[in-house]
Amino acid sequence: MKMSKKFSPQDLEDIVRHYRPVIAFTVRKALGSQYPEWEDVVQDILTQVISKLQKGEFRGECSVGTFIYTITKRRIIDCIRQKSKVVIEKKEEIATFSGPEDDFMRKETSEFISRALFRLKPKFREILYLYYFKELSREEIAARVGLSVRQVSERLYYAQKVLGKALNRFFPQKNSNFSFSRRLKE
Repeated sequence: MKMSKKFSPQDLEDIVRHYRPVIAFTVRKALGSQYPEWEDVVQDILTQVISKLQKGEFRGECSVGTFIYTITKRRIIDCIRQKSKVVIEKKEEIATFSGPEDDFMRKETSEFISRALFRLKPKFREILYLYYFKELSREEIAARVGLSVRQVSERLYYAQKVLGKALNRFFPQKNSNFSFSRRLKE
């Protein structure tokens, strides 16, 4: 185990003067120059570097530049995680807000989908139910209802096609065809 190196105040000033531009460039490149607190992040990194050097946490197993680079990258990752956490929280906050218009549209859409589903023949409705809501594979559905996997796939395709056409009529502003995935139940 190597002994930690002692840094004089002049050494610390030289390190800050030499590495500040490198750290600033790295932070701005990673977080974006539009990130308002990038200069604070640079200052936090430099403070952390000086503190660790004074406490003897740098043991000389790598270069000072590598030591600083590691601290910089970890701090950048922390900032990115914090930014994404804030964005996710805001999206959840926006998603949970609903007014009477949203509630009405949600209810109307739900009723329309229910009507469209019940217009399907029971054999198609059952396949949709087992596939999307019970999340069974085509093979499991085939075994349960006594059909071949190909027949299950054909019924599933037909039911999706019929529902897609109905949804496209109900939502004409959407210029794309509806596609179905396992997330239909959400």
